Amino acid sequence: MSNSKFSRRGVLKTGMVASAGLALPQYLRADSHAGFTNAPGDSEVILGFNVPQTGPYADEGADELRAYELAVEHLNGGGDGGMLGTFSSKALDGTGILGREVKYVTGDTQTKSDAARASARSMIEKDGAVMITGGSSSGVAVAVQALCQEAGVIFMAGLTHSNDTTGKDKRANGFRHFFNSYMSGAALAPVLAANYGTNRKAYHLTADYNWGYTTEEAVKSSTEAMGWETVNAVKTPLTQTDFSSYIAPVLNSGADVLVLNHYGGNMVNSLTNAVQFGLREAQANGQNFEIVVPLYSRLMAKGAGANVKGIFGSTNWHWSLQDAGSQAFVRSFGTKYGFPPSQAAHTTYVQTLLYADAVTRAGSFNPCAVVEALEDFEFDGLGNGPTLYRGADHQCFKDVLVVKGKENPENEFDLLEIVEVTPVDQVTYAPDHPQFAGGALGTCNPGA
Repeated sequence: MSNSKFSRRGVLKTGMVASAGLALPQYLRADSHAGFTNAPGDSEVILGFNVPQTGPYADEGADELRAYELAVEHLNGGGDGGMLGTFSSKALDGTGILGREVKYVTGDTQTKSDAARASARSMIEKDGAVMITGGSSSGVAVAVQALCQEAGVIFMAGLTHSNDTTGKDKRANGFRHFFNSYMSGAALAPVLAANYGTNRKAYHLTADYNWGYTTEEAVKSSTEAMGWETVNAVKTPLTQTDFSSYIAPVLNSGADVLVLNHYGGNMVNSLTNAVQFGLREAQANGQNFEIVVPLYSRLMAKGAGANVKGIFGSTNWHWSLQDAGSQAFVRSFGTKYGFPPSQAAHTTYVQTLLYADAVTRAGSFNPCAVVEALEDFEFDGLGNGPTLYRGADHQCFKDVLVVKGKENPENEFDLLEIVEVTPVDQVTYAPDHPQFAGGALGTCNPGA
């Protein structure tokens, strides 16, 4: 259920009409003047922040919500303005969006697709949200993105890493700033080859949903191309908390690398179990046994503690970056909350600004106008260097960071170090690449 952050004004009509696959109350439907779902009034606009407040990705969800609240503050002219001052587009001026004060409602995805769709539907139908954003699971992102396409609102994806989000399940009303599985594999492979050699045997443990599948595929493809052999790949339930029964067989598998295609609390628990089973001190095939975590975050590193030392992975962004945009965001976030932001916080803050900017440049909240403003939009100053929102699939293309757990951290937040900034050209692929095939973007739906 949505947790409203604003007071509704006036009497709301209860009539229902059918529209674009989603039944909406009459007061939320387009009229002859607005022409799109949930057209805001003259004074305020409602955004829907749909994050995992419970479940295995709750830590990421909490940080996403902090970032959303900070973005709203900055859009409305509060605080120090954060990245509004570094963003290459100068359309935003701290007066809300098109002169309307930004308000928001929240929902709990529970890291479950059905729960996420229900909370997103509530925010659209009951609260009048004109844009939905959030999530820390690709299964959730794909489900909510499809709902938003049906409802005629924009979906600005939060933390979603599966190829499917902008691959076979892409939608015209959906946009992703976060990088993806293919990009992780392409960035990691050269670093793994340089540090561990090309004669390796890998064993994959993979979260049993679409993010895990595409990450396993991407890492297998990139590492096998450089000479590695995949010994086994085993699926693990997203609800799993003790991975001992999955770790034990690795020791006798003939593998000398364990790839943990796990995220959030799953990764913390599986890595902890792997260390408890002695994998970090083990020898196999005449080499030191190694562990790889394809998708990292500071929050995961904090949860896993010393177990992450020396372990390679990739990340979308890190608070230690020294560009003006990153430092402006870190300063704002740190001042408000007392600690540096995670990559989840960064991508959700940026997505909120990108939506507001697109609306402002388009001069309209109409989803089709927003889509047109975002497609093939090139920008800078938001923390990842020059970035392209590609029109063909609504995927952002930017440099990718390869990181590893820091051996001698200086404080509780100094847990990862950047070992490689992989240039965008190395992680760019054609829209019809086999790992992304099978889906059509379609056309925007304004919901009218």
